[in-house]
Amino acid sequence: MKVIGITGKSGSGKTTFASLLAKELKCKHIDIDKIGHEAIFRPEILNTLCETFEPEILDENGKLDRKKMGDIVFTQRHKMRELSDLTWEFMQQKLDSILLQGDKTIVLEWILLPHSRYWKKCDCKILVTSDDEIRKNKVMERDNISEEYFDKRDSASIDYTKIYFDYIFENDYKAQTMKKMLR
Repeated sequence: MKVIGITGKSGSGKTTFASLLAKELKCKHIDIDKIGHEAIFRPEILNTLCETFEPEILDENGKLDRKKMGDIVFTQRHKMRELSDLTWEFMQQKLDSILLQGDKTIVLEWILLPHSRYWKKCDCKILVTSDDEIRKNKVMERDNISEEYFDKRDSASIDYTKIYFDYIFENDYKAQTMKKMLR
C-alpha cells in the first residue's frame, strides 16, 4: 500500500487538496480530524471528557460545544494532551482498521499527522501552505469564529519543518493552482 500524507495549518487548503488528489488517484481520502470528531461524540468518551474538563463543555442540549472545549485546550497545552489521550485510542483503532482494508493507495490528511505514528507510514509527505492573513480570514468565515479564537487555535497548532516534506505546495486559493499542484 502507498500512503500519501498531507498536512498543513487550519485553512491552508489541505483538505481540498487531499480530496482532489484522492479523486485524481481514485483512492480513499482519510480526514483524520473527522475521526477525532467522531471520537469526542462517542458517549463513553464524552462522559470522560465531562469528568476531565467539567460539564461546562456541553451546550444547553447536553452535546459537546467544540468552541467551549477549544477555549480550554487551545490555551493550555496540558489540556490538549489530556484531550488527545482520551480520544487517541479510538482514533488509532479506526485508522488501523482502515489501513488494514488493503487499499492500493490511500491519502491521509491531518494537521497533526507529523506528530503521529502514521507519519512514518507515509511514502510521500506533502505540506500545504498559504498566506497567513488570507488563511485567517477563510477560517474565521468558514468556522464562524472570532479573530481572537482563531489566534488561540492557531497558536496551539504545530510548526512544520520543511525539510521533512517531499513536496510543499503554496496555495493561493485559485482552482487552477490546485489543479496544477495535482500534476
